[in-house]
Amino acid sequence: MKVLIKKTTVVDPNSDWNGKKADVLIENGIISKIDGSIDDQEAEIIEFDNLHISPGWFDLHVNFREPGHEYKEDLLTGIDAAIAGGFTGVALMPSTSPPISNKSGIDFVLNKTQHSPVDVYPCGTISADKKGGNLSEMYDMKEAGAVAFTDDKDAIEHSGLMSRALLYAKNFDGLIMSFPYDKTAQPNGMMNEGVTSTELGIEGIPALAEELQITRDLYLTEYNDSKIHFSTISSPRGLDLIAEAKEGGIHVSCDIAIHNLVLNDECIKSFDSNFKVLPPLRSEEERVELVEGLKDGTIDVICSDHSPEDVEHKNLEFGRANFGITGLETLFGLAVTHLSKILTLDELINKISINPRTILRVDVPIIKEGFEANLTLFDPAKEWTFYAKNSKSKSKNTPFDGCELVGKPLGIYNNKKLELIG
Repeated sequence: MKVLIKKTTVVDPNSDWNGKKADVLIENGIISKIDGSIDDQEAEIIEFDNLHISPGWFDLHVNFREPGHEYKEDLLTGIDAAIAGGFTGVALMPSTSPPISNKSGIDFVLNKTQHSPVDVYPCGTISADKKGGNLSEMYDMKEAGAVAFTDDKDAIEHSGLMSRALLYAKNFDGLIMSFPYDKTAQPNGMMNEGVTSTELGIEGIPALAEELQITRDLYLTEYNDSKIHFSTISSPRGLDLIAEAKEGGIHVSCDIAIHNLVLNDECIKSFDSNFKVLPPLRSEEERVELVEGLKDGTIDVICSDHSPEDVEHKNLEFGRANFGITGLETLFGLAVTHLSKILTLDELINKISINPRTILRVDVPIIKEGFEANLTLFDPAKEWTFYAKNSKSKSKNTPFDGCELVGKPLGIYNNKKLELIG
C-alpha cells in the first residue's frame, strides 16, 4: 500500500516542511519520505491543483445520535459527514438514548467505529444518565477509552456536583467539559436577548446566563486545583473571564462553534428554525468581539457543534423547533470564507487540528518522515457551493444550503485508508 502525494504545500506548524512544497510518500500508513520530488511507479498518485496537506482536522464537538436516535444520524453516516468535511478525528458527545454513562456505552462506540478512517473519540457523561444528580462511572469510562466528560447541552446546575466531578476527574487526569448555561436565568429563551429579540417578541437568552456559569466553574476549578474546558462559548464577557483565568494560572481552555463566528441574531428575522442554535447567535457587535477573541488566542478551538435534527423536530414554527445545526461539511469553507483576513492558514490549522488533540491529550499528527500518516488534503482557494441535498449527514438542518464558499477539503488519509472527496 503506497500513496504518493505530489506537489503539495505542507501546512503544519510542527513540521520542518511547513510552508514548503514537496512530494510525500506514504507506505503502509507511515510517511516514509518527504522530498522536493519523488518518483515511485508502484504508488497511487494523488495530484490536484493548489493541493495543500495538513495534520488531519479534528472536530471537538459532534453528535452522531446513536444509539437511540438513529433516524437523525448514526455512527456510520456521521463518519461519512466527517470525511466529507475533511476530518480525521472527532470528539463524540454522549447525547444518545441512553446517554453514554458507563463502560458499555464507550465500548459500543469504539467497537463500531474501530475500522473507520475517522478516529471517533467518545466522551462520557458527567452525571449518571445526564440527569444532573449523581456522578457517572467516570473512571471506568476513562479506562475504557473516554477522552473527556460532559453532559453536553444539559448544563450542570448543581455546584456541588460540578465540584465533585472536577475533583474526582483530577485523580485520573480526566477532563471536564462544561457547557456554560445557567438556564434559571431565562428558562424559556429561544434566541439572543437583545434588540432583535425585543423586535420579534421572542424570549431571549441573555449572555449573563453563560457568564454566571463560567464564573462559577472557574471558581470551582481554582478551588479544586483541577482543569476545565468550556464548550461552545458565545459571550464576549465570558471570554474576558476565561482570558483573566488563563493569565491567573487556572488550567482552562475553550472552543466556539463556527456559526457563532459568522452569523448574528439578525438572521432570526427570517424565522428560519435552522438558525435556532444553543448557545444562540449573538448580536453583530458581540460576534465581532468573539472573532477578536479567536485572534488573540483566548479561543483555543473552532468546532462545528454538529447536531443533526430530523424534519419532524426542526421544520416547525421557530418556538417549537429543536435547537441544533449540522456543520461538519461546512466548517472549513466557512472559516476560510469569513475568517481568512483574521487568521493565517497556520493559525486556522492550529484551531481545527492541533489544539483540539492537545486539549484531549491524544496524539497530535506531524507531517514528518517516520510518523503515521494522518492527513487532510485541501485547497484553501477553491470556490464551491454547498447544497444540503448532497450532504452525507442523514439530517439537513443547516442554514447554509446554497452558500458559496472558499476553501474545500479534497480528501483524508488516516488509519492506512485514503478517502477522496468527490
